[in-house]
Amino acid sequence: MAETFKALIARETDGKAACEFEDLTVDDLPDDGDALVSVAYSTLNYKDGLAIKGNQGKVMRSLPMVPGIDLSGVVEDPGSSGLNPGDEVVVTGWGLSETAWGGYTQKARLNSDWLLPLPAGISLQQSMAIGTAGFTAMLSVMALEHMGLEPSQGEVLVTGAAGGVGSVAVAILANLGYDVAASTGRAEQHDYLKSLGAKSIVDRAELEEEGGPMRRTRWAGGVDTVGSKILVNSMAQITPNGSIAVCGLAAGADLPATVIPLILRGVSLLGINSVYVSNEKRQVAWDRLAKELPMDLLDSMTEVVPFAELPRLAGEILKGQVRGRTVVDLNA
Repeated sequence: MAETFKALIARETDGKAACEFEDLTVDDLPDDGDALVSVAYSTLNYKDGLAIKGNQGKVMRSLPMVPGIDLSGVVEDPGSSGLNPGDEVVVTGWGLSETAWGGYTQKARLNSDWLLPLPAGISLQQSMAIGTAGFTAMLSVMALEHMGLEPSQGEVLVTGAAGGVGSVAVAILANLGYDVAASTGRAEQHDYLKSLGAKSIVDRAELEEEGGPMRRTRWAGGVDTVGSKILVNSMAQITPNGSIAVCGLAAGADLPATVIPLILRGVSLLGINSVYVSNEKRQVAWDRLAKELPMDLLDSMTEVVPFAELPRLAGEILKGQVRGRTVVDLNA
């Protein structure tokens, strides 16, 4: 009898996507990948919450689908990757949970080109504490640096700072010497954000107020994880020739803005896509994460949960009730 393993699978039920735990064998996995990985950990992100709770926003392009946009584990079959059985790897993006089965499974068949060797100094669990959220945060920092941002230029705003991307962005920027202004609507998270290195706290309500397209300048740059009116009011307060890395839409996908701060102050919006990124750029970002993200801070912002807790926590992350990073132990 073939060995079985557990997976969380979304199937169509009454015209909607519904997720249930199932026992599978390797033969049940899609055959469009040439590598096999024994999955140790995955993560819970906002996008995963949407997928688990009924494919809101049409995250999953087809069914059946295993959600989970991240995974880390041990190579069983390296395919054409050049790796060896037993090597530890991390996989983020590449359409996992959208067009390819994702990380909420104890075994995954994957395109071998997607396997990134685990960087030295990072454990499998820590790689998922980073995950797409931390990878996105680092890409955002790299984009701001590419536009010339330096610590001497002034404060950097991080919106949605208590969330996954925001928490890592605060920690990285503070470690690099930036004065970080962390924005949150949860007063109980102020001490947490200061423990990550935030120098000041900006109440989310300040960024939700109605205001003109250009307001008093406050920040040299920013990492925006929420979008909508908060992004609009943030860019209205960026100093001339400053930039905002835009990487989330927790507050909405709309952008009720004018071009005035873009053309009168030279503010730049930097779109961050962390799904389809070259392996060369991935390697640079992960190497920098290993060196520039303090692992003690990463551990302090991380909660490790058993596989069975995913459905409950998916609802909480959609309500903004999850802080920092949630790592899913696939074997607990």
